[in-house]
Amino acid sequence: MTAKVLEGIRVLDFGRYIAGPFCAALLADFGAEVIRIDRIGGSEDRFVMPVTETGEGAFFLQSNRNKRSLTLDVDSPEGREVVRRLVRSADVVVANMPPRTLANLGLDYESLCDIKPDIILTASSAFGSHAAVAHRVGFDGVGQAMSGAVYMSGTPDSPAKAMVPVVDFATALSCALGTIMALYERRTSGRGQVVEVSLLQTALTIASGALIEESVLGLNRQATGNRSPNYGPSDIFRTTDGWIIAQVIGQPLFRRWANLIGAPELLDDPRFTDDLKRGENGEVLSGLMGKWCATRSRAEALAELEKAKIPAGPIYSPREALEDTAVQALGAFKWLDYPGLSRAAPIVASPATLSRTPPSIESRPPTIGEHTDEILLEAGYSEVEIAALRELGVA
Repeated sequence: MTAKVLEGIRVLDFGRYIAGPFCAALLADFGAEVIRIDRIGGSEDRFVMPVTETGEGAFFLQSNRNKRSLTLDVDSPEGREVVRRLVRSADVVVANMPPRTLANLGLDYESLCDIKPDIILTASSAFGSHAAVAHRVGFDGVGQAMSGAVYMSGTPDSPAKAMVPVVDFATALSCALGTIMALYERRTSGRGQVVEVSLLQTALTIASGALIEESVLGLNRQATGNRSPNYGPSDIFRTTDGWIIAQVIGQPLFRRWANLIGAPELLDDPRFTDDLKRGENGEVLSGLMGKWCATRSRAEALAELEKAKIPAGPIYSPREALEDTAVQALGAFKWLDYPGLSRAAPIVASPATLSRTPPSIESRPPTIGEHTDEILLEAGYSEVEIAALRELGVA
């Protein structure tokens, strides 16, 4: 069997919701041993968007594959001692919570270094560790809203955020990248460090184009729905039986598009001489494209656009996305059974793969505390001591 990239790396996952847990899941996909530290009775993120009989949620299943679960009351003295024992054999601690909470739980970098000097702490939070904002909390939507992205989506009268947690998942990807870099650097220095990522910094990165443009040009752009203000036609269009998106960027694409819709005269129209002008006059272009699409089915429109090599795709429901042949051809899903699921769940595989040492999803997410006893035994606790911890409500 091919050795995994992160084989021998041990990760303690105190993460909640997506940014922390999905970071740890990505590390596990590449071979790291990941122990999820659950609250007694199950942590709150386990039960968001429930899909199982016992309430486990869709994002929990996606973000916690390839892990073992230990239930622990980390607020108790006995629980803190368990954490100390686990940290001694760990390489990475993942925790997405405000810095003050980390310190209160003894999971801040200084406390962890006292236990294991070369430990790496991957700490994501809503706003980062700067004193002015470290106390504030937030979720994905707050990052989207404060980055300018929500303002530029929807319409001026009705701002709109993405209904999927793009900032959370992008933060998790950044956390995983930072963790890998810290592990790489440790090979030569022998020292650990803090990997810090904030939801707001991630959101600002995603919205960076609009922010740079506004800072330099001061255009005070307003929302234009699904229509791009920077090039065109780029919009969502209705066909006879559904919706598609088409994006025309650059002169070669615009030339092909104008010929496709039978309007080559647009190439000589001064309103459409470059991307900037096409964005400024995008409402006209979207109107023309809308009329072209209105007489075609979704499949017909997409077939003609594909033949003209114009980027386009169908607007899918989640069900359609699951059933699409292109999605299936990607091998995008690992179908996993889980206790209480009526059918196997499609866990989305790592977005990055390697040709010789690829990631893999080898085990379903753990049930609450499923591996508590075996993890404590590995940490040196006897069966009598484990029973005592259970009696105290610590494990």
